[in-house]
Amino acid sequence: MRSTALWTTIFGLGVSVGALDPIEAYGNKLFNKNGTQFFIKGVAYQLVPDDPLIDTEQCKRDFALMRELGVNTIRVYHVDAKAKHDGCMKALDDAGIYLLVDMDTFGTYIGVSYWNSTQYERYSQVIDAFHSYDNVLGFFVGNENIARKDDSPAAPFLKAAARDMKIYRDRKGYRSIPIGYSAADIVQLRPMLQDYLTCGGNASEIIDFFALNSYSWCDPSTFESSSYNKLQEYAKDFPVPIFFSETGCNVPGPRKWDDQDAIFTKPMVNDWSGAIIYEWIEEQNHYGLVSYGTKVDPSQQVENVFDGFTRKGTPTPLSPDFNNLKTKWANVNPTGVVRKDYDAKQVSTRACPTSTAAGWWQVDGNVKLPTLGETMTGTFTSQASASADPSSDTTRPTDSNNSGQGGGKSSGNGTSSGTGNGSGNDTGSGNDGNADGSGKKDEDNAASPDTHMAAAGASIAAVVLVFALAL
Repeated sequence: MRSTALWTTIFGLGVSVGALDPIEAYGNKLFNKNGTQFFIKGVAYQLVPDDPLIDTEQCKRDFALMRELGVNTIRVYHVDAKAKHDGCMKALDDAGIYLLVDMDTFGTYIGVSYWNSTQYERYSQVIDAFHSYDNVLGFFVGNENIARKDDSPAAPFLKAAARDMKIYRDRKGYRSIPIGYSAADIVQLRPMLQDYLTCGGNASEIIDFFALNSYSWCDPSTFESSSYNKLQEYAKDFPVPIFFSETGCNVPGPRKWDDQDAIFTKPMVNDWSGAIIYEWIEEQNHYGLVSYGTKVDPSQQVENVFDGFTRKGTPTPLSPDFNNLKTKWANVNPTGVVRKDYDAKQVSTRACPTSTAAGWWQVDGNVKLPTLGETMTGTFTSQASASADPSSDTTRPTDSNNSGQGGGKSSGNGTSSGTGNGSGNDTGSGNDGNADGSGKKDEDNAASPDTHMAAAGASIAAVVLVFALAL
């Protein structure tokens, strides 16, 4: 198939709580109910490590300021599927903001060689918890799982996870909320990963959108020197919606957000659906747009303080980044294309990439996807992919030997508020992609997963320790 239509406006079970209409993904565009094109102006929001969407009053304070900033979408990396989210989801809706949410938790990060029933259960619980909210824009099946040279064998497992979650969603009769992937921007994986996750011609087995965490545009920069020209080349007529799931390089600073001009104007606006800024709260990595008070001694046990940063109260904009972004977004308002005038057949499904000797991409063509609970032995073979049968026993097997604890990863993905932005690798991801064309080495670019994970390491350890003590 050369195009995929994903209707997100019908078939939702349960009662939706708000006035925002679901966004429809069609071809490689996102559309409002009235047919106008929807562009993401988003911010990463992980105020607290476990779930920032359970404190209704705090949500109201934060989302009101986000509305002033011009935000229409937030990304949340970790949620507690068993918690109550009606209050915060209503506050989001009242502010005109949609939600993109990662399905993985601290213990369910998809590793290089497995996708098992423990992960399946946790992912499906997130879908169960959020499917009825009309302002849920999409679910991420993973974040930067592939970020090092030997990580690419994880790709079939990511694709299998997307397949199984789509089967679960449809079998439950939920509306077709898109399920996609958030990738690290690695030069050596461009464009193989994005092409692989959307290749094969079987709509039930591909991701519904592709998102990229890229920090290659560091002000001052240009379309060419940032390598955005290459990203655009790979995104032209992409078969599903594509957008930036993290951006906002903070070196040398201050951030002028000139990349937003590129993203929301031609040629990028013809193919990209917007960007999510990293991040809302100021932490030790200095990416924050707001703060909740002065930094305190991390060793002190203080209520509403984690890793030395207060995480509750009145958000205070940080100058000049907050106002710079507010001004920038106020002046970039793309109109895009009206749905009735859009020809989804113009998109182009790429061929499945082949592996190269001693290269970063090790998946050779359209390999058969693993079934749930299957682990990789040897190498994948190239053959027609097979869809999992949701009525088959193989879709819900008992756990394999892998426990779903990350397979060498740290606590998974998310932000530095205890979740660790980046690949979650305990050795760092080696994100060379963020240095491509920027004139900066990874160790100098604080946005790369190497340095970003180093900043988050103490936070991750603290969360694991607290969790262990709680048990």
